[in-house]
Amino acid sequence: SLDPFEVQLTAGCELHPGGAIVAFYRFAYQGSEIMHFQNSSWWPSVQDEIRAQLMSRRFNQYHVANKIIQRILSDTCPRFLLSILDAGKADLQRQVKPEAWLSTGPNPGPDRQMLVCHVSGFHPKPIWVKWMRGQQVQQGTQQSGILPNADGTWYLQVFLEVEATETSGLYCRVRHSSLGGQDILLYLG
Repeated sequence: SLDPFEVQLTAGCELHPGGAIVAFYRFAYQGSEIMHFQNSSWWPSVQDEIRAQLMSRRFNQYHVANKIIQRILSDTCPRFLLSILDAGKADLQRQVKPEAWLSTGPNPGPDRQMLVCHVSGFHPKPIWVKWMRGQQVQQGTQQSGILPNADGTWYLQVFLEVEATETSGLYCRVRHSSLGGQDILLYLG
């Protein structure tokens, strides 16, 4: 009877410094690499291992399969990797300006008001939003989590609870990389 055994395959390609793309396909037996694919052929990874030499010889008989593997490693994998990197770079460089508006939330108590600054549709995610009076950030400003919109942009709310008589001069200030240093200022009333 045959005892159970374990094989592991790993394949892919890596972008190295300087722009070189290096592809790999490795075959392990019982947790140790035994052979690898390089230049259209299988090679033993452990030179003094008879099993590695026998398996490499056997796998090298599958000429059609090895041509397919070589094509995947030398063409398909690098093109796929570069397309993923391009998509990531485009996403990192994407700048979408936020829209902002004010509302009031449910009254937190008698003679008190909950002010809400909504900011939506911005990308990338880092943003600075505060309730202010003059140049002073208002203590008690509370921020929701930054939540995703369906289009890949972001949304958040910033709250300030105040005395109903203390609202004059309050404004919401929004700083974001897409605004080119031109903050959005939204005044109450």
